Amino acid sequence: MPHKFNIGAQVHFEGAAYAAAARGLYKVTRQLPIERDSRILYRIKSAAESFERTAEEHQLSRAA
Repeated sequence: MPHKFNIGAQVHFEGAAYAAAARGLYKVTRQLPIERDSRILYRIKSAAESFERTAEEHQLSRAA
């Protein structure tokens, strides 16, 4: 199963129930290797934050 988003893509991060403040526009910085549990993971970065986050593909959507 390939990654849906390419490096450099602008995405909207839906976040999780415990991280509602993290929602917004992000840029994909890395596609992480697919592990045994088949979760597709990315490293994403917001211009408003000084750090990267890890996000699962189902938490991301294409930015308009």
